[in-house]
Amino acid sequence: MPDAFAFATATEILFGRGHAAFAPARVAALGRRVLLVHGRNPSRSAPLAGALRALGCEVTAFAVPSEPDMARIASGLTVAAGTQVVVAMGGGAVIDAGKAIAALVPATRPMLDHLEVVGQGLPLDHPPLPFVAIPTTAGTGAEVTRNAVIGVPDHARKVSLRDARMLPRLAIVDPGLTDGCPRAVTLASGLDAITQVIEPYVCTRANPLTDALCRDAIARGLAALLRLMQAEDPMARDEMAWVSLCGGLALANAGLGAVHGLAGPLGGLTGAGHGAICGALLPHVLVANRRAVTDPARAARLDQVGRWIGAAFGQPEAPVDRAAGLLDAWSRAAGLPGLLAQGIDEAAQGAAAQAAASSSSMKANPAPLEADNLLALIRAAG
Repeated sequence: MPDAFAFATATEILFGRGHAAFAPARVAALGRRVLLVHGRNPSRSAPLAGALRALGCEVTAFAVPSEPDMARIASGLTVAAGTQVVVAMGGGAVIDAGKAIAALVPATRPMLDHLEVVGQGLPLDHPPLPFVAIPTTAGTGAEVTRNAVIGVPDHARKVSLRDARMLPRLAIVDPGLTDGCPRAVTLASGLDAITQVIEPYVCTRANPLTDALCRDAIARGLAALLRLMQAEDPMARDEMAWVSLCGGLALANAGLGAVHGLAGPLGGLTGAGHGAICGALLPHVLVANRRAVTDPARAARLDQVGRWIGAAFGQPEAPVDRAAGLLDAWSRAAGLPGLLAQGIDEAAQGAAAQAAASSSSMKANPAPLEADNLLALIRAAG
C-alpha cells in the first residue's frame, strides 16, 4: 500500500487547443462584474474582454506589466471594488496577481497580515472571489496552485500569499495561446516548468500521485524544450503546456526545493526574472543535492533525474554531475544568461544564501544545504 497522502487542485481544469473559446461563457456564469487581469500588452486579452461584454458583462481591465509587488496588488484591489469574478490571462506573474486580488478583495485584514516570512502568514478571513486562470506561457503552473508570489520591496523579498481556498475555480490551459512566445521567454519559462517537475519528484514530500505526474513529464519537457529552441513547433508547445500543468499540480501537493528556495530571495533582491533564475540554478542545485543527500531513496531519484537529462542529450547513463553539466552548457548556448548577467551581484548572492533558509520551498529539499553550500552553488551559476 502507498503511504497516505492528500491532493488538492483547481475545481476544474480544461486542457487542450481551442479550449480558450469556452472562457467567455464560463466566466460570465460566475459573475457579471468581471475584473480582467492581463499583461503589459492588453491586445492579447482584448478578444476575451469583447466576448464578455457581448454576453452582458461589465469588464474592468487591470494591467500587470511585471512580477507583482504589494503596490501593484493594492492598485488592483482599488479597481476591483464591486467585482464578482476575477479572470487572469497571461503569464505566471499575471495569474499570481489575479489570484492575490481575488483572495484579498473580500479580506478585512491588511495584506501584510496574510503574507509569509515578512508578515504573520494568517489564513484568509473570508473566502476568495471566484477566480479563473488562463495561462499564455508554459512555465509556472500557477493556474493550479494555492499561492501567489508577491514582491515586498521594503524587505527585498518575494513571498507567498497562501491559502487552500486560493485554488482557481477554473483553469483553462490552451497550448495555442503559447504559440509564437518569444524565444527568451520560452527558454526561461520552459526551464522553470522542468524544474517544477524535477523538484517535487526528488523532494521529501513526494507522493504516488505527484510521482506519476513528474516521472512522465521530466523527459517530455526536456525533449519539447530542445525542439522549441530549434524551431517553432505546435506539438512541442502542447507538450510544454502539459509539463507546466503537471509541475503546478505536483508542487502544490508535494513541495519544491533549493532552486525555488533561492529564486525567491534572488528575485526579490534584484528584480531578475524568476524563470531565468531557476534555469541558471537547476544544474548546480542537482549536483549539490546529490553530493549532500544521505537518504538512499532520494539519491536514487536524483540519479534517475540525471539519466533522464543525460538521455535528452544522447548520454542516457550519465551521472548527475555530467548530466547537469550538459544541461548547463546547452542552456547557456541557447541564450540563458548566468546570474551575474541577470544583474545578481555578489552582495545579492550572499544575502540570498542566508535568506533562503527561511523559505517554504527549502523545507522539502532532499538534502540539508547550509548557507555556505548555497552560496557556492549560486556562484557556480554566475
